[in-house]
Amino acid sequence: MNDLDELRLEAYESSRIYKERTNRWHDKLIMKKRFEKCDMVLLFKLRLRLFLGMLRSRCLGPFQVTKVQPSGAVEVWSESISAFIING
Repeated sequence: MNDLDELRLEAYESSRIYKERTNRWHDKLIMKKRFEKCDMVLLFKLRLRLFLGMLRSRCLGPFQVTKVQPSGAVEVWSESISAFIING
């Protein structure tokens, strides 16, 4: 019975180590972006249907940054679409 408990605890420990290692690897690849007021940006479309137009652009815009909040949220504006807030 003790062997099973030790095996289970070792599995939990190795799982925790694996998660920490993958989190460090992922965080290392993230690039921080700084937006300033009056910058022009493009929005990337995540919900792109692959077979309805593979050559269609995956970006929306351009949008002008009107306000940058301390939390990282960005308010953007366009002539065709009114102002809205996105995650920076």
